[in-house]
Amino acid sequence: MARYLKRHDAIDVSHNFIATLWRQRGLKPHRQGTFKLSKDPAFADKIVDVVGLYLEPPVGAIVLSVDEKTQVQALDRTQPQLPLDFEKTAKHTHDYVRHGTTNLFAALNVGTGEVIGSCRPSRNGAEFLAFIKKAIAPYRGQEIHVIVDNLSTHTTPDIEKWLTKHKNVTFHFTPTGSSWLNQIEIWFGIITRQSIRRGTFKSVRHLIHTINNYIANWNIDCTPFTWTATPDEILAKVRLVELQTQQLFDSNKNLK
Repeated sequence: MARYLKRHDAIDVSHNFIATLWRQRGLKPHRQGTFKLSKDPAFADKIVDVVGLYLEPPVGAIVLSVDEKTQVQALDRTQPQLPLDFEKTAKHTHDYVRHGTTNLFAALNVGTGEVIGSCRPSRNGAEFLAFIKKAIAPYRGQEIHVIVDNLSTHTTPDIEKWLTKHKNVTFHFTPTGSSWLNQIEIWFGIITRQSIRRGTFKSVRHLIHTINNYIANWNIDCTPFTWTATPDEILAKVRLVELQTQQLFDSNKNLK
């Protein structure tokens, strides 16, 4: 930026001046993030549908939030981990050995916080259908609402055929590009931080054993997540983000 100003505006400023200016204005050009705005034409309707199940589920019905955490790696550190000690954090080596992966299928009971999980070697329509059958088994005969994203494996012909035979099960799809709306994603974040990312695994079997133990312990004293955002609040925030994003695009066009 200093060189640009010197070339185009004949202003000679130092590197330190620019760095100080950026800090004062909260500018961080060295950092980069990601964003995604949903283009789903039924975005608002799906928001109302899914959030309605969180805030006012049908009386007596079971609401399950379902998804897959794919390609969970069994990473083994090249040296033993240094354990936690007084005034010392736990430490592990930055390099690792890969021992393979597994795919974690999970269903969160929105009403109780209980999680049903299953680790499978692959992710496809057949594996998903097998897991759905496992997830709904404890609630046989009850009205069941399943919240899922728009992955193609969730809408295979076999699944559609199965749903026609199980009228008590209804799928509700989050808007495209809006997996954050699915509560199971919150739980995936928790198990990743507390167990998977901190773990050292000698094999895929070891990884699966750790995941299963985590789920078992989670269910001992599980509680549901408290969802407070209404559909109107979510839609208002999304519209604001879209407006701010468009303004940013427009301002950059003007600069060019």
